[in-house]
Amino acid sequence: MRKSSNWLKFVLIHVLFMGVWGALIEIPEKNGFPATLGYVVWSLTMIPAAIVGLLKMKGKLEVDKRSIFYGSLVGFLGSVGQLILFLALQKAPAYLVFPILSLTPVVTILLAVVFLKERTGILGWIAIGIAIIAIFLLSYQQPGSEGPSGYLWLVLTIIPLLAWGIQGFVMRFANESMKAESIFFYMMLSSIILTPAALYMTDFSQPINWSFNGPYLAAGIQILNAFGALCLVYAFRYGKAIIIAPMTTALSPVLTVLISLAIYAVIPHTLIIIGMLAAIISAFLMGIEETKMDERAQRKQ
Repeated sequence: MRKSSNWLKFVLIHVLFMGVWGALIEIPEKNGFPATLGYVVWSLTMIPAAIVGLLKMKGKLEVDKRSIFYGSLVGFLGSVGQLILFLALQKAPAYLVFPILSLTPVVTILLAVVFLKERTGILGWIAIGIAIIAIFLLSYQQPGSEGPSGYLWLVLTIIPLLAWGIQGFVMRFANESMKAESIFFYMMLSSIILTPAALYMTDFSQPINWSFNGPYLAAGIQILNAFGALCLVYAFRYGKAIIIAPMTTALSPVLTVLISLAIYAVIPHTLIIIGMLAAIISAFLMGIEETKMDERAQRKQ
């Protein structure tokens, strides 16, 4: 397919949408709208984005068994990660959670090295080492600080980190035989299927904010995620992965952290700031290495 300058437009929209989404995602919950219902709203906002994708491919959805299996598995992993993310943000602010989540390529590459016997270069191992250091730094708790207490927030954050890392690993297989729009459609379908679980987890005996700054604000924020993800699909279609992967992996968390810190009006401990920078550097290096691994795999085919 012909490359064009459109890739940069899609990358910028993706970074803007995902960066703002990450910083604002916890606000509806703080306004009294449960995180579990926030998941339900998110799943519904995936529908219009999936419809746009179907229109782009003229309704030619791939429905063979392989496509349904891989597409559903990718969607399930993404949806589980999303559901747990809402719970993680109940325990810790976005400026701590999202730098860790930016390390999902670390999980993807480690799985490829272990199970597919793919090789990662020195750059990849350096990124993995920096990522481990970053997680330890980000989990630092200053005595008497107002930061998150305990380590439950870290455990909850690591669950979507693993889920989305495995999702990236599965996408390697899915992209060999499927169109990106079909993958996105099954992601939407899986997110809808999991909504009963989110509803079951909701405590409806507690007061729920049904006003504008509850579900409606949540919808406005979650639609950024849905169309941001769709823009990423088209960015990879029109541009070079070796440029797009590190840009999107690193820049979105940067924007999330900056906006989140501005909202909270806080300056984290020096060790936590170093951890944020380490996570972003690791994500950038890992994005480059992941793309190199994809190129090597394609040359072998």
